[in-house]
Amino acid sequence: MSRLRRFPDKRFVGTRDDMTVYDCDDEAQFAVLEARVDEGELLGRRLLASFGPDTAAEARNRGFHPPR
Repeated sequence: MSRLRRFPDKRFVGTRDDMTVYDCDDEAQFAVLEARVDEGELLGRRLLASFGPDTAAEARNRGFHPPR
């Protein structure tokens, strides 16, 4: 189980630039998210979102969609 350093307790993390939510428990999705964070300065530009409650349903309620 991997997590981003700034979101250690969050399973679902979204990117606001493309409104995609990633499941950090899914290795493939986490690898894509980690690469996007590293290359795109998403953290510094405040383009990452977490959800409360930490569920895929809450991410969908906020307009995020799973990766395609």
